[in-house]
Amino acid sequence: MSPILGSLKLQHFNCKKYAVFIVFLVGCLCAMTGQSDKKAKLRAEIKQLTQQKNFSKKDTVYINRLNDLAAAQRYYNTDSLLLVAKQAIAFSKTAEYLEGEIIGLIAIGAYYSDKGNFKDGVASYGKAVKLGKTIGNEKLILRAQINLANQYFLKGDYAEALNSYLEGLERAEKLQDIKMLSIINEEIASLYTSQKDYDHALEYYKKVKKFNQQLDDEIESAFSASNIASLYADMGKLDHAMFNVNSSITVFEKHRLKDWMAYAYQVKGKTYLKQNKYEWAMFWYDQSELLHENLQDDRSEIDLLNGISQAYLGLEKDLLSENYALKALALSDKIGVQEGKQKSVETLYKIGKKRNDHKSALLYHEIYQRLSDSLSQMENKKSLSLLKTNSSFEEQKRLLILDNEKQLAQQRNYVYSAVAILMLFIVITFLVKRNEKIQKRLNEKLKTKTEGLIEQEKELKEINETKDKLFSIVAHDLRGPIGAFQGLLKLFNEGEIEQKEFIDFIPKLGSDIDHISFTLNNLLSWGQNQMNGLVTKPEVISLDRLVRDNINLLSETATTKSIKLSSNLPRNTLAWSDSNQTDIVIRNLISNAIKFTPNNGMITLAAREQTEHWEISVRDTGIGIDKVTLDNLFCDKSNHTTYGTNDEKGTGLGLSLCKEMVEKNNGIIWADSMVKRGTTFYFTVPKAKRKQKFKQTA
Repeated sequence: MSPILGSLKLQHFNCKKYAVFIVFLVGCLCAMTGQSDKKAKLRAEIKQLTQQKNFSKKDTVYINRLNDLAAAQRYYNTDSLLLVAKQAIAFSKTAEYLEGEIIGLIAIGAYYSDKGNFKDGVASYGKAVKLGKTIGNEKLILRAQINLANQYFLKGDYAEALNSYLEGLERAEKLQDIKMLSIINEEIASLYTSQKDYDHALEYYKKVKKFNQQLDDEIESAFSASNIASLYADMGKLDHAMFNVNSSITVFEKHRLKDWMAYAYQVKGKTYLKQNKYEWAMFWYDQSELLHENLQDDRSEIDLLNGISQAYLGLEKDLLSENYALKALALSDKIGVQEGKQKSVETLYKIGKKRNDHKSALLYHEIYQRLSDSLSQMENKKSLSLLKTNSSFEEQKRLLILDNEKQLAQQRNYVYSAVAILMLFIVITFLVKRNEKIQKRLNEKLKTKTEGLIEQEKELKEINETKDKLFSIVAHDLRGPIGAFQGLLKLFNEGEIEQKEFIDFIPKLGSDIDHISFTLNNLLSWGQNQMNGLVTKPEVISLDRLVRDNINLLSETATTKSIKLSSNLPRNTLAWSDSNQTDIVIRNLISNAIKFTPNNGMITLAAREQTEHWEISVRDTGIGIDKVTLDNLFCDKSNHTTYGTNDEKGTGLGLSLCKEMVEKNNGIIWADSMVKRGTTFYFTVPKAKRKQKFKQTA
């Protein structure tokens, strides 16, 4: 459809639009008829089989037709799909026909997938893969495996999805199945598209195009063209998107592929939406919506509803926009699609803001922020990066094995040549011994390189974990307060809140800034330890002075909760340790005690002299810690954080950091606690000896 139409007069535009709509309506009716004919034909064949003399439900042809009918019901009558597939599986078990059972399991997996029931979907596809391996049917294994990979994709487990796709590629290459190679490469391209890694996605689509050229199948090419169009629309290459989607629509309408027609119309609507041509976007969205009335494809419908909502918002039809956004939100909740929910609440926020409905706008903005934070913290990208490393490792390993096999084959040729030429036992023995030595050397080389790759993988994994932990803390504990501060300033600048209301938020902002400052100190100390290694510089220090300084530093925070801070450390409590690190330990323990002590509580610090150490204790009258949490309190892999008695936040780094620093200074740290009675943290630090004191003063 030409973009020039957008500049014509409204009357001409509407006439043209309705003319196209009539043509489209005829096409839809033909598509529905074609689909109905297919199902009717299958039912007629099944009925004919059951009426034959000596008919048996164990007949594999009958079972195959049931599975074909179940597959044809997808997106049209999912309940019928489930019923027919279960019948096919039951009859297959009676007939001991594992192929029929596998195909039935794949159909049931599709049913659960479309309902958003990922657990049962994975289980059904996984069972199909397992059964396929028991009978060695490589084609069925491949079919079930790719469906399983798709399920992991929808579930959000991109690592497992990519791993399954790569295994599928190896199996498809062995089978020389060009169609499956095209499909798998296209699924991998979709995986990268979901991560907005468009460069990798386009690389895989280039491979898809080559395979489609070999297939010379216009329907498969149209499938790919519609997906590529969606990718180009997301990239902002709208001319490329329009070209590809138009070519795919021609094929889908020709072959009456109703579900793919709905998808292609939706992609075309999205392309017009990106151009802010809302009338044309609505036209194509309307066509897709009309088809969806006879489809049961909730996942695709969510994108459609959100697209329609955005188009109506652009047309300033806010009520219609709100209705479609609410429908998308309800459907997203139903099948657990977080991205769909995020888009719908974003639209609802804009509508509320536009209406000056601050309460509604704030509510949807908070939901949108939570969803954005949740989606940003998902480990998809980490898993994908890690799997890229694993894939690289597997590829290098495969090349080494191939190189090893090639050299071994070459050595065998030497032996065979020597046998043929010399036919002498001594020469044969010599060559065999030589071959064994070379093989051993190559195996050792392979082993060494493999171990090196494994070590590199381990280091990369640790670096990723450190990076993700830092990002998680920044997202949870710094981004939240800063985002709230920005939001409040924006509301104030736009005049949506008064100066008095703004001043009322200042104590909360002050608390957030204190939290950010404290978090950054811990974060920087921990990050230095993780990235560069913690450097400890022991010296003679006064523990009682450090305690007094930290009590003075945190007294204002304690006063806000009417908590009494007191120190029973005697004067000149001298220790031999790093001053900065010990200061961080004391400050974190006091801060934690304040956080978990209710109003009017008490926190007491004391020191007990031992032979070689000082034992420092921080005792509070707080809420206490249960036994399970206490046992895992200092776990290296834990960054668990809880809210204090006044909803104070924490990074989860404090105790981990304390443990590292205490141990660096040759001490130990532990805790005792009783729920609702209080908690006492203990740590030890070496005492300062006389020669240390002399060295310090000298």
